[in-house]
Amino acid sequence: MNAPFQARAGLRDPFTAFVSDDATADMLRPVAVEHGWSPEKVNKGGLRNAVQSLSVSASPNILFVDLSESADPLNDINALAEVCEPGTIVIASGTVNDVRLYRDLVASGIHDYLLKPFTVDQLRDTFAHAQMILSGPRGETQADKPHVMAAVIGVRGGVGASTIATSLAWLFGEKSRRSTALLDLDVHFGTGALALDLEPGRGLTDAIENPSRIDGLFIERAMVRANERLSVLSAEAPIHQPLVTDGTAFFQLQEEMRNAFESTVLDLPRHMLIQYPHLVHDAHVAVVVAELTLAGTRDTIRVLAWLKSNAPQTKVIVVANGVPSGGALEISRKDFEQSIERSVDVVFPFDAKVAAQAAKLGKPMAEVATGKLAAPFNTLSGMVLNHATEEGSAPEAAGGNSKSLVSGLKSMLAKPKDKAA
Repeated sequence: MNAPFQARAGLRDPFTAFVSDDATADMLRPVAVEHGWSPEKVNKGGLRNAVQSLSVSASPNILFVDLSESADPLNDINALAEVCEPGTIVIASGTVNDVRLYRDLVASGIHDYLLKPFTVDQLRDTFAHAQMILSGPRGETQADKPHVMAAVIGVRGGVGASTIATSLAWLFGEKSRRSTALLDLDVHFGTGALALDLEPGRGLTDAIENPSRIDGLFIERAMVRANERLSVLSAEAPIHQPLVTDGTAFFQLQEEMRNAFESTVLDLPRHMLIQYPHLVHDAHVAVVVAELTLAGTRDTIRVLAWLKSNAPQTKVIVVANGVPSGGALEISRKDFEQSIERSVDVVFPFDAKVAAQAAKLGKPMAEVATGKLAAPFNTLSGMVLNHATEEGSAPEAAGGNSKSLVSGLKSMLAKPKDKAA
C-alpha cells in the first residue's frame, strides 16, 4: 500500500472491511450498499483477520480495518502493509485518541484514521475521498500525456509570482484538462492554499521533517484538493521555526508529483535558487515574473543569468506583471527589454479591481479575469505547454551578462525620463 497508486479496479474487489464489533459492522453495511458494494464484504475479526485473509487473497481497492483490539496498532499496520498490494487505500478505526499515533499511522501508509465513536457522515466523507483518489489524480488512461513541470520565479517580492503560479496551475487543470499539482515552496509565507480558499495542512512541513516517508500514498494524503484536477501542497509554518533541510524532500516531492500528476507548477521563491539549485533542473519551463522598475530590471538580469548557467536546458518565459496603463512606468518596456537583452513574452496589465475580487472569492485571478485581462493568462498557459512538449527544441537565450547589468542600467539612469512603452 506504500507504492504509487495505479488503478486496477477491474482486477480487485472494490471494498472489504474487517471489524471488531457488531455496532461498527451495522454502521458499515448500509453505507457499503449506498456505494454499490456488497454488505457481505464486511467481515468480523479486526486487523489480524485482515492480515491472514489478505496474505492468501487479492487486496481490495478500499480496505477498512478495525484496530480496537490491537495492542500495537503501528506494528500491526506495518504487518498489513506487507500483504497489501500497491494502491490499496486503507482506512483504519480505533479507540486510541493520540495525535502521535495518528501521524505515525498516516505516515505508514493508511489513508485515514477514524476515532470511535464516529458518525455515518464521517464514514461517508472518508469513503468519498477514497473514491476520489481512485479516480485520480492520474490514471493509466492519461499516461499518454507527457508530464509538464513549470517553475514560477518572482525576481522580487511582491511582483505577483504566486498569483501567476496559482492561475497557471488552475488553467492546466480547468482548460487543458490535466491533473495538476501546485507546489508552493514558500514554507513560512506561502499563499498557494490561501489564494484558493484552502487550509494548507501539514503535508509540506511533514515532508521536510521526514523526507524518507515521501511516497505515492504520502502525496495522495498530503495534497489538498482545490477541485477535481487541481491539488495543492502548501504550508504556513510558524515563523519561529527555521527551514532546516538539505533539499532532499523537495527533490522527492517533485519525483512523486511527476509520477502522480500530468502537470506540476512550482511556486519557487527566488532565494531558494541559491540554496537548492537542483529544484529547476527538471523544470521544462521557468516563468520569470518581473516588474518594470529599476530594481526589477537588475534582478531580472541576475535571475536570467543564473538560469542560463545553472539550468540551460530549461525554456525561459519572461513575464512583466502589474504593468499600469497610461504610461506611468518607472522604466519603459523597450528599455527593460534592451537591458535584459531579450523580449518580454507576456504582459499582464495592472487591475486592482480584479485582484481584489479574486482575493475575496478565494479564486485564482485567471478564473475571475475576463476580456483583455484573461488573454495573457491563456497566452502564458499555451506557451508553457507548447515549450514543455516541444521535442528537440534548443532553449532560447536565457539572460544577459555582467556587461548588460552595468551598461543597461547605466543607460537607463542616464535618461532624463522614460517614455511610455
